Amino acid sequence: MGIDRIFGYGSLIWKPPPFVTGRVPCYVKGYTRRFAQLSHDHRGTPENPGLVVTLVPNSEWLKLAGAETYPCSYVWGVMYTIEPSHTGEVKRYLDEREKDGYELMEVDVFVVEDGQERWYGKSSIYVGHTTNPSFCRPPTHDQLAAQIYRSVGPSGPNKEYLYHLKREVEALCPDANDPYLRDLECLVKQLDQVSHS
Repeated sequence: MGIDRIFGYGSLIWKPPPFVTGRVPCYVKGYTRRFAQLSHDHRGTPENPGLVVTLVPNSEWLKLAGAETYPCSYVWGVMYTIEPSHTGEVKRYLDEREKDGYELMEVDVFVVEDGQERWYGKSSIYVGHTTNPSFCRPPTHDQLAAQIYRSVGPSGPNKEYLYHLKREVEALCPDANDPYLRDLECLVKQLDQVSHS
């Protein structure tokens, strides 16, 4: 069984899988996007893991984090349509790329057309559940920023992942602005400035 549609909310936004035939900015409901997944293989190392984003059901995140500083009922990303003859190949590619604690599931995706919400269909999605060994319980925002600032892996500095993600999300549409990413980027850039002063 292959993947004919995949919703990307992290690096898939700017690094799509192969054999894409369509790209649609859209969002999912009932989830929170957070830097809560340890990255031992891309933005960190086994000794010094970085952090990348995952989606957590809102109710589950509130139990873990307590009061939510950045309440949001939806997460913007992109949905890719895959060439039918390559769905199996793309699934194998994504299974390898998202192997560090992520599981494949299906979600409803929505778009905005003429100012109105419209259900767009079902899509596959990779999510790092809170029970997976790479899930990181929410630290303080300052601790989160410090870990992202200092972590580097085979795919590059962890901070570049954050900067890229924030920029790409904001470029999706005017409604896609994410205060959580904005404030986290601000904290990491402050650490950058201090180290270079």
